[in-house]
Amino acid sequence: MEKNRNYFVAIALSVLILVAWQFLYVNPKLEKDRAALEAQQAAQTQQTTAADGTATTVNGTLPGGAATTTTMETREAALARSARIEIDTPSLSGSINLTGARFDDLRLKEFHETVDKTSPIITLLSPAETEHGYFAEIGYVGGDATGTVPGPQTVWTQTGTGKLTQTSPVTLTFTNEKGIVFVRTISVDEHYMFTVADSIENPTDTAVALSPYGRATRFFKPKDPSVYVLHEGFIGVLGDLGLHEVKYSATEEDTTVAPGKATGGWLGITDKYWATALVPPQATPYETRFSYFTDGRPRYQADYRQDAITIAPGQKADVKNLFFGGAKEVPVIDQYKTSYAIPQFDLMIDWGWFWFFTKPMFQLMDFIYRYFGNFGVAILITTIIVKALFFPLANKQYASMANMKKMQPKMEELKAKHGDDRMALQQAMMQLYKEEKINPLAGCWPILLQIPVFFALYKVIYVTIEMRHAPFFGWIHDLSAPDPTSLFNLFGLLPYDVPHFLMIGVWPLIMGVTMFLQMRMNPTPPDPTQAMIFTWMPLIFTFMLATFPAGLVIYWAWNNTLSIIQQAIIMKRQGVKIELFDNLKGLFAKKPKPSS
Repeated sequence: MEKNRNYFVAIALSVLILVAWQFLYVNPKLEKDRAALEAQQAAQTQQTTAADGTATTVNGTLPGGAATTTTMETREAALARSARIEIDTPSLSGSINLTGARFDDLRLKEFHETVDKTSPIITLLSPAETEHGYFAEIGYVGGDATGTVPGPQTVWTQTGTGKLTQTSPVTLTFTNEKGIVFVRTISVDEHYMFTVADSIENPTDTAVALSPYGRATRFFKPKDPSVYVLHEGFIGVLGDLGLHEVKYSATEEDTTVAPGKATGGWLGITDKYWATALVPPQATPYETRFSYFTDGRPRYQADYRQDAITIAPGQKADVKNLFFGGAKEVPVIDQYKTSYAIPQFDLMIDWGWFWFFTKPMFQLMDFIYRYFGNFGVAILITTIIVKALFFPLANKQYASMANMKKMQPKMEELKAKHGDDRMALQQAMMQLYKEEKINPLAGCWPILLQIPVFFALYKVIYVTIEMRHAPFFGWIHDLSAPDPTSLFNLFGLLPYDVPHFLMIGVWPLIMGVTMFLQMRMNPTPPDPTQAMIFTWMPLIFTFMLATFPAGLVIYWAWNNTLSIIQQAIIMKRQGVKIELFDNLKGLFAKKPKPSS
């Protein structure tokens, strides 16, 4: 029994360390990084000049260096500086800049900045001249024989009029000084994928060679720095080179991370819920690069450059690129993987190392959500389904635990018989386990089974946009955010705010109570250290889990409740006394005074 309790203590301490890591290290680090980031962005805002990344390609160099400086502008002023083509789809609004045919004005109609539906919609892309400049661009690198090729400063001409919609593509043209004609057709689907199809005609009597390039450039990092469970920064699946996830800090230290040449795949920049991605032609090799530029205004850039294509005199060439700019909705991303044949595009969503467990859990919850219309209810039902799947195993384990309690008198006899001879006591206990067909580790399994479910659910709630601003009931308006109430201002009745670490809401308290009751289902360990852990762990977990997403706390409280019911039924069937009520009486009973 002592060995079994030691396993309980080891498991409990492991979980405690993981949660403590979140509470004592990750959360303070986020606050520190956020403050540093805000200071950096404030300093950048005060700059009077800024490089907008509009350098013309020279001698085959891909754009990225600063050549033009401009004063910082408001978003409205920057948008008014150049001719534009309006974008209007069910999911997107914005415009395409005819200078560079640049995607630098994109907003997401279906997502708001806060849970308030009247709050502004999410702005993903903005002109380079603004504080939160972020754009994508597709162009060419040429040479002397090609003359000027489309790049950052190229002014395209729209053929006809009209805006870009789901059903109405737009056509742009550019003819350079040598007579080479570039015709670009841009189309967009009902979600977030743009198709950029170029037709290049060479009417000269000389063959020309040029290399297509694409880049996504941003002048800021996310306001909320990423945590260890989520990657934010550069990302790409680069053909045979596989998945590459490069943090902003890696390029800040090394300036450039160059994975090498690849064929097929995609690359871009990912945030927690949003992303941009460039998908080059899948049959042509290309060089990739993730960079941090410090000349002028600091900026981050993911780019590729394809091998040169040669166009014979009097011939044409077609080049098709894809550009994704939008929300990382799971069904949409999965659809793009198949409909556009983009390799492993679903890895844009950070499912983690245990994707084979995390993604099916999301799919189950999403399936339930479509019937009930509430992700909180989906969490509750998913918990029941998971417990039902593991019921035979858990039933056997709880039964084994009940048998362990029935063996307590015999164990006490063995302890009295063997005294301090620990080796003999251990051998006698193992023989007893064998005769009674008891698994001494059975009590560990219910906790061990809960840990992967806990982390998978944590991942789902934290990384999927479907959980963002998803309400439950009552005061929980966002399952991906902590419970907003606090015990220390009587859940909002007292008119003052409390420090972040004292935000102990209603659901964390419910979770703590259920954890307390579950632990009191078993006898209090005789060892003082184990007894202390037994007593204080629910309180510690209440404080620590208060900073976790509300959906996760609701899951834990519900799972505890189901476990209490399940364990009580099994113990009753086995004829084993349920210790809960005696433990509660003993906890609150008046202790006798020690005799003098």
